Amino acid sequence: MQSLSQKNKLFVHIVLDLVNFSSTSVQASFAPRYGCLVIIEKVKRLDIGALVLIRGVGRVNVLELRQAQPYLRGEVTPLQDNVSQKMTEINSKVLELKEALHNLNSLEIKLKATGVALLQTPTRSSLFWAEKKLSLDCITDFIPPVAERVSFAALQPVSGSTQSELMKLQKKKLRAMDVRDTLERLEKSMELARNNVATVAAKLAIQSLEMG
Repeated sequence: MQSLSQKNKLFVHIVLDLVNFSSTSVQASFAPRYGCLVIIEKVKRLDIGALVLIRGVGRVNVLELRQAQPYLRGEVTPLQDNVSQKMTEINSKVLELKEALHNLNSLEIKLKATGVALLQTPTRSSLFWAEKKLSLDCITDFIPPVAERVSFAALQPVSGSTQSELMKLQKKKLRAMDVRDTLERLEKSMELARNNVATVAAKLAIQSLEMG
């Protein structure tokens, strides 16, 4: 998608759904399903290409695609969770989830993954992203509340994840994008975090036996 602000280096990352494909047609038709506003935080020039550090800001609703080439260009609006009256319960669940993710991170850094597996936990980075304050006046309406951001933080692969586990996680991420209730997503993320803690703990136990 076209950058919303060239000065602030913003663009939208979207996921397209296949909506029409005919054996008699050369081209398939796609429609935007999900969108996420992204900010480019750092660009490091390399001998060939560049290393770009980006950060997701929040979900967006793609109203219209106006251009396909040489890049997608369109109109988007903020997409955030519905306003909840259960803030006390939400705040309590946020603290519970953050504690679970810190515990998961502590376990993960003890796990020796294989060379092709994830050697470092994205959980810590994801939680840091959720808690970090963004101060860009031009996109204030696009920045979701902290509780909403934290509710997505658990949706990260754990060290040593198999391809099957990564595929299951991807499906959970897509379902989480559809949810508009922060508390519901927090509860699902808490369940995922507990399962991940149990999985990593089991892997650590096996690792300990093998090393012993």
